[in-house]
Amino acid sequence: MTWLIPLMVALPLLGSAVTLILSKFRRLQILISVGVTAATVVVSVALLIAVDTMGTLAVQVGGWAAPWGISLVVDRLASIMLVISAIMLLGVLVYSVGQGIADGDQEAPVSIFHPTYLILAAGLFNVFIAGDLFNIYVGFEMLLAASYVLLTLGSTGVRVKAGTTYIVVSLVSSIFFLLSIALIYGATGTVNLAQLSIRLAELPADIQLILNLALLIGFGVKAAVYPVSFWLPDSYPTAPAPVTAVFAGLLTKVGVYAIIRTETLLFPGGQLNNALLWVALFTLLMGILGAVAQADIKRLLSFTLVSHIGYMIFGIALATVSGLAATVYYITHHITVQTTLFLATGLIERIGGTTSINRLAGLLKAAPLVSILFFIPALNLGGIPPFSGFIGKVALFIAGAEHGGWLVWTVIGVGALTSLLTLYSLMRIWNTSFWRTPEELKDQSNPMLEKLHETPEETIGNVKSTTPKLMVGTTTVMVGLTLCLTVFAGPILEFATRTAEDLLDQSTYVTAVFDEGVIP
Repeated sequence: MTWLIPLMVALPLLGSAVTLILSKFRRLQILISVGVTAATVVVSVALLIAVDTMGTLAVQVGGWAAPWGISLVVDRLASIMLVISAIMLLGVLVYSVGQGIADGDQEAPVSIFHPTYLILAAGLFNVFIAGDLFNIYVGFEMLLAASYVLLTLGSTGVRVKAGTTYIVVSLVSSIFFLLSIALIYGATGTVNLAQLSIRLAELPADIQLILNLALLIGFGVKAAVYPVSFWLPDSYPTAPAPVTAVFAGLLTKVGVYAIIRTETLLFPGGQLNNALLWVALFTLLMGILGAVAQADIKRLLSFTLVSHIGYMIFGIALATVSGLAATVYYITHHITVQTTLFLATGLIERIGGTTSINRLAGLLKAAPLVSILFFIPALNLGGIPPFSGFIGKVALFIAGAEHGGWLVWTVIGVGALTSLLTLYSLMRIWNTSFWRTPEELKDQSNPMLEKLHETPEETIGNVKSTTPKLMVGTTTVMVGLTLCLTVFAGPILEFATRTAEDLLDQSTYVTAVFDEGVIP
């Protein structure tokens, strides 16, 4: 089954080249793009089944033995990330096709969008399966290049400005990461993750701390943790709806994934666990306070995205089986729900011409199905039982209670407050945009709403005459997937627990990369 691993990167790269060559053949380009993305879903599911049955899989590219060659590794963590990412990429792609058919590709020119989108997918998958730090860096740079193009589609002033901020911050993060790789290579003579898991442990504790901090700074920017999360709310909301959805759902989780690898495989001693708890606390608090102050739905969701990264960092900082298992489940939940909410917001924008709650009203009557498609994932993100958001938060809080300590209990309290404020912010959207009538919007002025951070005028568009069935259908399927996380929470949590056990046992990863665990 190891031959399937390189396909996760090779298929999108090949598809990108073909779609670029066929840029003048619109329908064929769409067919290839959707077909390739669907194929990655099939391959990722096959890998997940194989890994859960057979254990961690590894392949040495070109036949060069590790650590001299490039190792591609899929364990349970990588496999679940591959599956959920591939499904989300396929869903967003189909949604964008529906939008393109309806709008004539004004928001996402098909000749540019599809090749770039597949490059983004290849970079994303490459990060998850990379068995060495430099290959992870290559994946990050692929993501950076592709995401900048997608972020600035349409070349409007707002998008170019947001894209400039995004790329500057991302380049700074990349420089930190590259310097970290150089320092680690200078100290150990390798960048292979399996070999590093042994050699880093042989270094003095102060050197380990410096190298650990260097990696966490680079990955923390990617994950948008406080205090390096300032760039995200200004960058994501300006992009077209499908681009915003895939960015919000997936890109920050790449940083979280890298932090998990760093703290479990490379530096498992837990030197920075208390520091991560503080980071989690402030990320939760500052993110949700930003959300409460927003009148624009996309900016509000972007701030909640930042805050909920704090839950994941909290689980990582606990460094226990239950904490990591809850984190894996919460990552799966958040990718799915956050992506779905942004797709539903794209439908709201088509119907109302804006995403400002100060300008929206009567959506419940005008678009009852869209109202349901927003309401369900909103309750889920807010942590209302029995949805997966509630299950994930409770699992994290239980893991924290088992760990104990005043700082952990403080984070639990802030986490509970964040959940309530998330629900408050989302229900304010519901009350103003869906429940309020157009007459109330005209006749009544709410001083509290007027103080909120408003939508930039240049991002306000026109009301579209139709809501494409393909966009609505895709969003409906995505809402169904969020409900599946609740229905199948038991099996998913069991898989997450096995994943956590693997993460805390370095030997399973090392043995897969090196025959019989013999490390040069």
